[in-house]
Amino acid sequence: MGTRALLVCACISIVSATLEVVNQWNLLQFDFPPDPVLLEKFQPENTVPTGLEIGWDKLYLGIPRLRAGVPATVAWVPRSLPPGVSPVLQAYPDWSWHSAGRGDINCTGLISVYRIRADRCNRLWVLDAGVITSIDDFRRVCPPKILIFDMATDRLVRSVYFPRELLRPASLLTNLVLDDTRAHTTRLSGTCDNIFAYISDTVAPGIIVYDGRRDNAWRVTHASMYPDPDLGEYDIGGEKFTLMDGIVGLAHSPTQGLLYYQPLATDRVFSVSTAVLAAGPPAEGTDLPVNLVGRKSSQGLGIAVDPRDDTIIFSPITETAIAAWNPITNSHKLLAIDPEKLQFCAEVRWAERDNGAVWGLSTRFHKFFRRSVSKHEINLRVFRIPESGYGSLQPHVLRRATRRSNATFY
Repeated sequence: MGTRALLVCACISIVSATLEVVNQWNLLQFDFPPDPVLLEKFQPENTVPTGLEIGWDKLYLGIPRLRAGVPATVAWVPRSLPPGVSPVLQAYPDWSWHSAGRGDINCTGLISVYRIRADRCNRLWVLDAGVITSIDDFRRVCPPKILIFDMATDRLVRSVYFPRELLRPASLLTNLVLDDTRAHTTRLSGTCDNIFAYISDTVAPGIIVYDGRRDNAWRVTHASMYPDPDLGEYDIGGEKFTLMDGIVGLAHSPTQGLLYYQPLATDRVFSVSTAVLAAGPPAEGTDLPVNLVGRKSSQGLGIAVDPRDDTIIFSPITETAIAAWNPITNSHKLLAIDPEKLQFCAEVRWAERDNGAVWGLSTRFHKFFRRSVSKHEINLRVFRIPESGYGSLQPHVLRRATRRSNATFY
């Protein structure tokens, strides 16, 4: 443990300069329409984003209704702004989709969105949990769904609703990754809907698999998707809080054909073959073939994969750092560490739309959760680590290496 701490200290001067703050806020502010009810209900101290997507000219944020007072559950800011500014947020696609912010529940609109993802056809997949005030009293007001928008026109192009038998009373759909690898091997390769989505159910732990081409979905589960009761307490700079969340972090390796996942309350990362997931509903009594990939130095939420060399990028909560580990070569890298700027990274992204830079969203969620957030401090940051800040591993070396499981990350 002492060696690990020494490594962190030695790297501070090297990696801190690579961390670029794109946007930062004490508390979020919105470009409100002329609606006094919406403005009156707004509670910025309850409004914390959990999702980030990097578009070509916009950054998209998922802002779930964890507590009352969230005006818009999906918003965007321009990418062209000077670094470090605090822009007001624009509702996406427009305010008419966010009537829940004024107390009017309309299940065709947007209710509570944790994460959003862009696909190869420049469409934005918006995963709506249908649950409001999930921290306080967990009110399910609408069925969960996915709304898919054309990012060029901001128009809805498809809606996805899940069969009731796939859901549980406590289901909370929080994350999704998109897998279009099978599109390149079929005669339907040019079809945007030839895509799979893997969706995390965090509170009733499981994965929902959605086949976009057949418009069909099924559910898989495994004991590894549940929270570890010994790892439900988190320590960020000496400030502790408890949250027993199951599977939430998801990342896809197209080359390896793997879905990596992690509950929040664990120090482990697991994997399952996407070929197994995409094959259809498992036969009754069949165990899902899950592998333990490795252990981290502490719990974490965001996880990503650099598809060029299959490096796993993650953020250990206690260390307030961004790290990388290649499960093929067992090589480790510390990309950034900052006790102030990297408190609770809700998202870590490898950004295809930014030449492979690593992006992230740090939120000081623990302070929002404990109702101790201060409007006089910076609590929310979108950051990036340019590719030149950490380099990449050589693909030809990685392909020769032997896969090593059960390694310790970081």
